[in-house]
Amino acid sequence: QVHLVESGGGLVQVGGSLRLSCAASGNTLKISDMGWYRQAPGNQRELVAVITDGGFTDYVDFVKGRFTISRDNAKNTVFLQMNSLKPEDTAVYYCNAKSRILGSIYEYWGQGTQVTVSS
Repeated sequence: QVHLVESGGGLVQVGGSLRLSCAASGNTLKISDMGWYRQAPGNQRELVAVITDGGFTDYVDFVKGRFTISRDNAKNTVFLQMNSLKPEDTAVYYCNAKSRILGSIYEYWGQGTQVTVSS
């Protein structure tokens, strides 16, 4: 079992920055990919960015050039640096982690952290 705890959300003005953190605990040895998703009211949860255990990153188009995902494997922590924030970035941001054990993939979620961008 893996437990994820996010932090760093809050209220920020348009053009501002926030840095989200997600700390993993429990059975972290098998964690491979970690990522961030977000869900705005009335919308489905959507992928924002992902990073593999080898450091490969991928972003959805609407955050490219503005958001940066990184991870500290020694501390089992993943970060999301968000710059040039827009009102449409307002959402609950969720941390996600995947573990591969004996050919099966297990997926874990954090409780979410609210990001609100005011215009």
